[in-house]
Amino acid sequence: MLASLTRSDRRIFGLALLLVAAAAVTRYVDVNDVAAFVVAGLAIAVLAMLVGRSVDQVGERLGAGATGVLQSALGNLPELFVCVFALRAGLVKVVEAAVIGSILGNVLLVLGLAFLVGGLRHGTQRFDSERARTIAALMLLAVAAMLVPSLAHIVNTPAADHERTLSVIASIVLLVVFACSVPASIRRSQDETDAAHEASHEGRWPMWFAIGVLALTGVLAALVSDWFVHALEPAIESLHISQAFAGLVIVAIAGNAVENVVGIQLAARNQADYALSVILNSPLQIALVLAPALVLLSFVIGGATFTLVFPALLVTTLVASVLAVSFIIIDGESVWLEGAALLGLYVVIAASFWWG
Repeated sequence: MLASLTRSDRRIFGLALLLVAAAAVTRYVDVNDVAAFVVAGLAIAVLAMLVGRSVDQVGERLGAGATGVLQSALGNLPELFVCVFALRAGLVKVVEAAVIGSILGNVLLVLGLAFLVGGLRHGTQRFDSERARTIAALMLLAVAAMLVPSLAHIVNTPAADHERTLSVIASIVLLVVFACSVPASIRRSQDETDAAHEASHEGRWPMWFAIGVLALTGVLAALVSDWFVHALEPAIESLHISQAFAGLVIVAIAGNAVENVVGIQLAARNQADYALSVILNSPLQIALVLAPALVLLSFVIGGATFTLVFPALLVTTLVASVLAVSFIIIDGESVWLEGAALLGLYVVIAASFWWG
């Protein structure tokens, strides 16, 4: 098995082990807050690189859809842990902004960077338009269902008095929809099957080892993300950053660092199908799984109660962003200018939450 690891693989494994250990020390030993922040951030980045290597190993054998589902599920573990810890601490505003911010971060920031980098290096990139339409449709429907309790609250309908019950109903429906979507998401095309057959003859990591590394790095990323957010708290206070901005930008980016790095790496290598699947499966799973799970878990973990009622500005920016991305990807092509436009929209939205 060691023979299948390249020198570069061994270096990344060693660096990841060293930085995770250093992040643990800076978390539980009284050291400079900035040092703890930097070390935890570097640890997350290296873990993301390690996940990227594992995705390369698994991807050619499972296909783009299955890889995206697996990658997104493991990549969203940091976000789940951070939100659970925040709810137990009563930081509902941070969790609300982090959930919406994770979706916005993936569909605008990460997808925009992937389109920009891939477009500048390879020109027009093409991906499976059928899969893109499926993901776009599911994302639109998931976001719409997730935001119905918010709409009921904003327009003050009779359902607004039962927002907790309505949130539970919507959460259960979203989880059922996710379960129904998995078979379609993991279906492979003939080209992907042929590529997997060819890859099976190459010297690569054993499948059990690649999947094990994916699972382990996902758990480690969850732990380090919690340490990273803990180290950020003093900086947030000193810079007078609002909780909304911290959740929307800082926590969301830290919690989704795995997809951020992996998706851009895949686009840079002109693997547009894999990049799109990894990047967009993450916000889809946040809407279909993470947000509903937090609603149901808030009943048992203690601390604050979480519902699917979000502030009006978060709702508006989310709907506008998902619609924009759906129009962009539905033709199965991307260019660098579309990526630049998505990045510009993300910057404007992030700036609007700087003051709260």
